[in-house]
Amino acid sequence: MNQFEIVAAAFGIVSVFLSTRQNVWSWPTSLVNVTMSAFVYFRQGLYATMALQAIFAAISIYGWYEWLFGGKNKTELKVTRIPPGLRTLLIVLTAVATMVMWYVLSEYTPDSHPLIDTVFFTVSVTAQWMMARKYVECWPVWIALNCIAVPFFFIIRSYPFMIQYGVFLVLAVMGWRYWKASLVASS
Repeated sequence: MNQFEIVAAAFGIVSVFLSTRQNVWSWPTSLVNVTMSAFVYFRQGLYATMALQAIFAAISIYGWYEWLFGGKNKTELKVTRIPPGLRTLLIVLTAVATMVMWYVLSEYTPDSHPLIDTVFFTVSVTAQWMMARKYVECWPVWIALNCIAVPFFFIIRSYPFMIQYGVFLVLAVMGWRYWKASLVASS
């Protein structure tokens, strides 16, 4: 087990825990996690997931700002539901991006697992953006993705990341519960 991987995973767990609690410090801890994780994914030959870390960094900065000032009159952003039209658009965009990226990774890169790498990339971008906007529906997306990630990282023997995604799965269930309660309380 690599200590660097363990520290990266620990920052990821702290970041997601803070997200479940709607704590704005989730975003700077995310920046540390994604910076470290990019190196790990590069070493594993997961190029799309490595590139995803740069997008996560940008979304972390965006989310940090949105959570502080994205509400009415530049106030704290509240948990809401995703509008139906936007939900449909995100599903279509994610599906199209998945097909295109899978083709590109399969045909033009030495990516070790192009389909799973693509799914991690496209679905994670969607879920992370939804989280930055505090859409409660981000959590079921994270739950589904973590259900794929745990066995995948076990298979490739990346045990710190397998554990990280296992904890993420539990935290995503908690986050969904907490955010739904927050949504009801603010209604």
